[in-house]
Amino acid sequence: MFSFECFGGGSIRAAWLTVAFVAAGTSLRAAESEPDAQPPTTPQAVVADFLGQYCAKCHDADSAEGDREFDSFKLPLASVEQQITADEIVDQLTLKLMPPEDAPQPTDAERLALLGTLRRGIEASRQRLKGSGGRTVMRRLSNREYENTLATLFDRRVDTLGLTADFPKDNTVGHMDNLGESLVTSGFLLDQYFQAANRLVEARLGKPAMEPKTWHFRDNFRQYEELSNPHRSALNYEYLCLYEQPNTDTRQGGYGHIEDFLSGVPVAGLYDIEVHAQAMHRDTHYDPKIFRIDFSEPFQLAVVPGDVTKGHIHYPQAIEPILGQAIVPDEQPEWLTFRVWLEAGQTPRFIFPNGPYESRASVIEVNQRYKDEFDPKKYNAGVSRTHILREGKLPHIRIGEIKVHGPIEEPHGGNEQVAVFGPKGFQADHALEQLLAFGRRAYRRPLNDSDRDRIETFYQQRLSDDATPRQAALDTLKMMLCSPSFLYLSEITPEQETLLGPHDLASRLSYALWAAPPDEELFAAADEGKLTEPGELNKQIVRMLDDERSDAFVSGFTDSWLNLRNIGNLPPPRKDAPQYYAENLPESMKQEARRFFRHLLDNDGPVSDFLDADYTFVDKKLAKLYGLPEQKTLRLADGFQRVSLAGNKQRGGVLGMAGVLTVSANGVDTSPVTRGVWVMENILGITPPPPPDEVPSIDADVSGAKTIREKLTRHSEDKTCFVCHRNIDPLGFALETYDPIGRWRAKYPKPKGKGSAAKIDPSGKLPSGETFGDFSSFKAVLRASRQDQFTRSLIEKLLTYATGRQMEVTDRFAIDDLAARVQADKEAGLRTIVIEVLTSEIFRSR
Repeated sequence: MFSFECFGGGSIRAAWLTVAFVAAGTSLRAAESEPDAQPPTTPQAVVADFLGQYCAKCHDADSAEGDREFDSFKLPLASVEQQITADEIVDQLTLKLMPPEDAPQPTDAERLALLGTLRRGIEASRQRLKGSGGRTVMRRLSNREYENTLATLFDRRVDTLGLTADFPKDNTVGHMDNLGESLVTSGFLLDQYFQAANRLVEARLGKPAMEPKTWHFRDNFRQYEELSNPHRSALNYEYLCLYEQPNTDTRQGGYGHIEDFLSGVPVAGLYDIEVHAQAMHRDTHYDPKIFRIDFSEPFQLAVVPGDVTKGHIHYPQAIEPILGQAIVPDEQPEWLTFRVWLEAGQTPRFIFPNGPYESRASVIEVNQRYKDEFDPKKYNAGVSRTHILREGKLPHIRIGEIKVHGPIEEPHGGNEQVAVFGPKGFQADHALEQLLAFGRRAYRRPLNDSDRDRIETFYQQRLSDDATPRQAALDTLKMMLCSPSFLYLSEITPEQETLLGPHDLASRLSYALWAAPPDEELFAAADEGKLTEPGELNKQIVRMLDDERSDAFVSGFTDSWLNLRNIGNLPPPRKDAPQYYAENLPESMKQEARRFFRHLLDNDGPVSDFLDADYTFVDKKLAKLYGLPEQKTLRLADGFQRVSLAGNKQRGGVLGMAGVLTVSANGVDTSPVTRGVWVMENILGITPPPPPDEVPSIDADVSGAKTIREKLTRHSEDKTCFVCHRNIDPLGFALETYDPIGRWRAKYPKPKGKGSAAKIDPSGKLPSGETFGDFSSFKAVLRASRQDQFTRSLIEKLLTYATGRQMEVTDRFAIDDLAARVQADKEAGLRTIVIEVLTSEIFRSR
């Protein structure tokens, strides 16, 4: 089985770092059997003597613990594999991970002698064994990049169309969604691309002209299911009422629709929506705990699209981005105005984002606790929703009138017209010129003769099929949006050249930082051939980082590095963590990590802050979850603010963030193994191998164990288990003081039936000997002894994300050099590292 050594030089060596030393064969054992032998004088003798004396017992050719043996290992290093092995030995000796603590230990002089010998051997072999390096395979746009690209090309959000809603979900490698090896293309996906292009072009550029129209709705505000009869009886459908937020499982009163406008708007466009609304009973005397709502906050009203053909209009739908949001007045109804984009057939729906949680349960509770407030003569079988509407104080938003006006006329025919055809719009006598200009932007490079011929031929063919010039142009646009030159980040750099040409470099840079095509300035730098010059490249990187479009890099990279996109895949039971749903915590969790990363990126902050920091960024919801004093002063309108964590031993760094703690749990309980592996992969850059088939399950022979620590201790009594768990478990024990959604705790949940809650022990000992007593001291150990390893791991992950490929063995020395430069510059922060990555030869190479 694999011997699980969890600390080393980064995930490039991860597959090998998980393997312990394997001794050399008979010749090494012979050296051990000669006690009177003279100290070794040659490099090979130094290696043979050390491995024979301290490693051969467990790792000779017969036992080969770790499934490897070193009979062929010798100096000078003859292969890349031997380079890796030598490098791995250096890592483990430096951190004193090997030999294991229960084995005979070498003296410091012996360690230093071997370290020096191996380092010289590695350096001597570096040029001789220099490989060609990894190469990024031609990859297609990820679904995320695809939508961003279309939004850029058409200068309008496209999430209202849900173009990728039916696409296969992108595969990931190491949580990265933009690696070429995982972005496969199927016949089904190609068909989806065609349908998406057709929908987009026809909805935005093929829509019929229409004069603005006004719709005015004053009644017949029907609401479905159990709300219908009470609203007919108490209100005669005169009001549209919102009783709860959308994020519930009862789905009663979470979506308000217009019954007389189910067919939606006739054409896609901008529409002004006016809503006459009032917040009702925010001052209710009912117990606030019934509603799980913060009554100190004003009620919010938001607009989302709905489509009656896509499912129940009063239930959640796949396509419902928030189009507009406003505060609802308390004292009297007022007109609230929203200008929103609606696709043809979409109807506006209204939601209550910070509304009560589970309306049905709150009505039942009011019925039970406040029934004496109602006149018993007016009801027969207990208090109902009808009576509460008539006489009670049920908190909700009440809408009395709705006006819809549009489509609103836009300058030059709208953003899409200008983006695709220019400010003068489509011109039949310049159609090919306009199509070729769009093709250059869509293909992200100058067009070649083949491109131009294909575009012109297709356009002329459509004309010969009796299509109008405009329709022929639209069909040609669809063809271009289905072309491999658009769907794939293909390269035009000559095959014999190693470094990317300027246009390929521009595309790689823009998708790394913006997840979108190059803008005109970047295009111009590529056209002039300047982008490959170090000064110009650095200038463009700085400009692009300063642009708000780099938020795509911040969100894309943090989602990948910290695996935040998986938050919500294993949600907790609603009864155990209602605030997770009631306060939409997953979105706040992601934002904390993004704001933290953005702060370090903008200010060139030290990356050690990722390991521990005396500040973070929270909104009111997270301040409450973390028990911070700011929960009393922050308002929802304040959004995210920087807060001090000075003296706070419960938070600080990414390991104290609820998003990380949630995604490293399974929603129901926590496991030191799961979280320990997360720390290894994402902080230390080591991917552990799966447990061998012969290793028993964690549940094997753990009778009598009360806590997960006791279970793991019993489990690890088997030596085949111990060799792995001694490296994983301590990293997870440090995080056991957090529950599955990142709340601080001192005890485990009380077991069902008899028994008391067990106290949590977050202490541990790393294989290299460092000990810690709690989460705070654990972070101190990481900063003191693992900071360089973390920095190298972060650099490697940045390179992987930016290039769209995994780093390979042949990239190792280049990454080492980059890490050494960064670590030598004591002032270097995250911004410096990102710039170093994006100007590195690895990034600039094919």
